[in-house]
Amino acid sequence: MKAVHSLTAAALLGLGSGAVAAEDAMLERAQMLFEPIPQSAADHIGDRNPITPEKVELGKMLFFDPRLSASQTISCNTCHNVGMGGDDNIPSSVGHDWQRGPRNSPTIFNAVFNVAQFWDGRAEDLTEQAKGPIQAGVEMNNTPSNLEATLNSIDEYVGAFAAAFPESENAVSFDNTAKALEVYQATLITPDSPFDQYLKGDTDALTDQQLAGLDAFMNKGCVACHNGVNVGGQGYYPFGVINRPGADILPEADRGRAQVTETAADEYVFRSPSLRNVELTAPYFHSGNVWSLREAVSIMNDAQLNSLLTEEDVDNVTAFLRSLTGKQPEVEYPVLPISTDETPMPDIPDYPRPTGAEG
Repeated sequence: MKAVHSLTAAALLGLGSGAVAAEDAMLERAQMLFEPIPQSAADHIGDRNPITPEKVELGKMLFFDPRLSASQTISCNTCHNVGMGGDDNIPSSVGHDWQRGPRNSPTIFNAVFNVAQFWDGRAEDLTEQAKGPIQAGVEMNNTPSNLEATLNSIDEYVGAFAAAFPESENAVSFDNTAKALEVYQATLITPDSPFDQYLKGDTDALTDQQLAGLDAFMNKGCVACHNGVNVGGQGYYPFGVINRPGADILPEADRGRAQVTETAADEYVFRSPSLRNVELTAPYFHSGNVWSLREAVSIMNDAQLNSLLTEEDVDNVTAFLRSLTGKQPEVEYPVLPISTDETPMPDIPDYPRPTGAEG
């Protein structure tokens, strides 16, 4: 009997060692494919646009100031709400004159880590990205000259620009506005998610279901497009590699990156979205027509993986994606300087008021 017991104990010990080895191997592979969100994004901007406290403070004021828009009603925060996962949680944003944008608004959180900005990657960095919405007719509908006139009319802004850009001869400029916005947006990062803790060696940070989801995510193809520090956002890929989704999810008129490169090979190619905080950023895809995270995983399984994921895998991957929610930025809303008599008047469309309207 002693020999039997010894054999059983040895077998159990062997099984335990095998399980530990498998866990170690999965962690090691995950550490090769992904990176934790760092505590600061300064290294990702570097000398091109150094982060300073003065720039951060100015960028924060500008981010929340609706006077960046022609109507003086739309701020960066309107479409990238810092209290709602860094986006606006609607299919496509509502801009100037109640126009709807053509694509779902991506989250601004951790955007500094993306290889480029916008779904089609047409902006190389956040400085270039910031200039787009300010001038877009369906978004802020403003012009650089009107923006500069607005900011120059407010002494507090003139002083803030001078402090943030002491080397600039004309500190209050459209270019410096974009640079300040980039620096502030680079502070909107979400470290310390359960997945980050796992990557740093805490093997108890994920639940058993999340670990199973991570295993499927890495071994059945999801990681091919969603890897790196942002679990995505690092490259461009065709949507519908195996099975093309319907027009409600993949509108035929939106040709993706081909509209930027004018190359047929880039038709329906998009920058892969970051999956960081993805449970907070519904609805999903560039069309913004899918509200369920599980449904989004299921659609990608069919479109990109030819249904390699089982229904259980889909549940597990969905659970894993919820482990990517990090510590949300704590933002104190800034008190903005008041306009002056020299500040340009807002360009507000003249809507007919209903008969009998009061107030």
